Amino acid sequence: VHNVYRLYWVDVQSRDVMQIPEKRNIAIFLAAYPATWGLLWLASHGSIAWALLAAWAFAFVNHTPFSLMHEAVHGVFSPNRARNNFFGTLSAPAFPTSFTLQKIAHLGHHRRNRTDEELYDYYLPGQSRFLRNFQLYSGNLMGFYWFCIPLSNLIYLVTPWLYTSRAFIEGPARHLGFEPYIREIAQHSILKIWLECFLALSYQVAIWIALDLTWQGWLLCYWAFALHWSALQYVDHAWSRRDVVNGAWDLKVLPPTRALALNYHYHLAHHRHPQAPWTALPALVDNDERRPTFWQIYLRLWGGTRPAPPMGGASTLGT
Repeated sequence: VHNVYRLYWVDVQSRDVMQIPEKRNIAIFLAAYPATWGLLWLASHGSIAWALLAAWAFAFVNHTPFSLMHEAVHGVFSPNRARNNFFGTLSAPAFPTSFTLQKIAHLGHHRRNRTDEELYDYYLPGQSRFLRNFQLYSGNLMGFYWFCIPLSNLIYLVTPWLYTSRAFIEGPARHLGFEPYIREIAQHSILKIWLECFLALSYQVAIWIALDLTWQGWLLCYWAFALHWSALQYVDHAWSRRDVVNGAWDLKVLPPTRALALNYHYHLAHHRHPQAPWTALPALVDNDERRPTFWQIYLRLWGGTRPAPPMGGASTLGT
């Protein structure tokens, strides 16, 4: 399916639009990190009012290095593979995470999107609605989805063998819904992932010391980011069609918010054209299709999960 979309993309778009904006990506990378440092410092050393403002801004600004990592995951940060992976690896510690782990998770998401293995807005026959609601509220709406990722990195640093353990894969990972992801991690180089997890931890320790951060300021910023990032990961999919490629939305959001996320909110266009750089996505949005706002879907998520329609089922946003 992705190959069909890629052929369509080559047919209808000019070479100029297709071009990966590597120099712009590097410039954004060089600006994004100092911006996050300034906000973390302000949250740690400013008044309560300034700390809250810094945390609010950090929730959006820290999405920029994440979006650059997302570009690298798809190989469109740079046309040069080595530079692409280099900047992807350097963008990951701001999250913080391992670039390889993110690549495994995200490419797996493109294969499993809206299937029974990856649903948060619905519950399947035989599943507990209470448990699914708990996962939705705590994970996507309260930000704990983000917290699970740095925690999993720390676990990998201490016990990397756990991720290849059959007991862990078929036990806790299966019950938490991470089994396919953990199985794919087990097939990759332990040393490479371990070093990337170590890089992420080292970066966080280094900025903590260099900026004299307080745990309150750091936590305030990252929890604000967790609330925004965790919600967005499913707001751009919730109640959409149960279709691997078309099960997403091109959300309407304020231009500054979309700019800081490098057009991440044009998520249906991204799923249809996963090899298109972020600069090309606006031209790929179909304005004749339904385009809800972020808040339309976010507020509906607080209503809890619904019974899952069959695979191939239409959007249930209006029901």
